[in-house]
Amino acid sequence: MHIRKLTDEVSVSPQILPGELADLAAAGFRSVINNRPDGEVDEQPDSAAMAASAAAHGLAYRYIPVVPGHYEPEVIDAMAQALDELPAPVLAFCRTGTRSTSLWALQAARGTEPEALVKVAGDAGYDLAALAPRLRAMRHG
Repeated sequence: MHIRKLTDEVSVSPQILPGELADLAAAGFRSVINNRPDGEVDEQPDSAAMAASAAAHGLAYRYIPVVPGHYEPEVIDAMAQALDELPAPVLAFCRTGTRSTSLWALQAARGTEPEALVKVAGDAGYDLAALAPRLRAMRHG
């Protein structure tokens, strides 16, 4: 696992496996958000397997699939709701962590300056410069 911390409450990572959820629980995570649609690749565990493993290890679980580059308002709202409702700290994951980071930034843009979000993401290894105009529009729109 390659976990990257965005805030004290939210971290992101590339794909995790059901067997790694015990390690996440032991590391202090309380919730997991899966942003990867089922079936993107053959060897990827499906959301049902991830949910079952999360429950077995005492982790809250939320499935919010998003296709790369398709950050629709309802998906952004679902991410905001999950981050509001789920016990922290939360680990969100997708194939590389970029979608999870983008969703985190988009839902946070309503109350945070876009440049700060781009910097936090960059410090974690995710380049959100291309998303900056949308972050600004969400902040001021």
